[in-house]
Amino acid sequence: MSSDELEGSLDCNTFMELAIKEAKMALERLEVPVGCVIVKDGKVVASGSNRTNETRNATRHAEMEAIDALLQLWQKDGVSQSDVAKRFSECVLYVTCEPCIMCAAALSYIGLKEVYYGCANDKFGGCGSVLSLHTTGSGQLIAETTRFKCTGGIMASEAVSLFQIFYERGNPNAPKPHRTVVQL
Repeated sequence: MSSDELEGSLDCNTFMELAIKEAKMALERLEVPVGCVIVKDGKVVASGSNRTNETRNATRHAEMEAIDALLQLWQKDGVSQSDVAKRFSECVLYVTCEPCIMCAAALSYIGLKEVYYGCANDKFGGCGSVLSLHTTGSGQLIAETTRFKCTGGIMASEAVSLFQIFYERGNPNAPKPHRTVVQL
């Protein structure tokens, strides 16, 4: 491994550790523990974690939360609409679990540069597990130029561990819990 690759690997782990921290905060709020950070020019510019239970809105995944936070920041800073697309194309997203189909389509649509994720999402994954929206886009609505590079398996065991804790504990927000919720 070259020194550049080693440095990139260290950065990747550093940013994924921040995404894991976001996922832990979601777990504390009794949310499915997924967290992410968006990085531009080597700096975290936005972060998010799942808020689907809190908001009762199934679209409030970690990626959507981070995207909205970044859009609000850019709007506050007066970034023009035309510059938003350019800025997104310079961003890298680190997320603890492979983006679902909805999130992968959104990431493709906004023209994100690259995604690194922890564990695979075998039921709903949009970056290779079920569909490959990072390479194929979302059909006719997404231009070929919005494809993004995607790399999985970064700190996957840590991400899986958080899911195990969540599901062993039980989801108190599920419509019909399948098992008794363990109080901690």
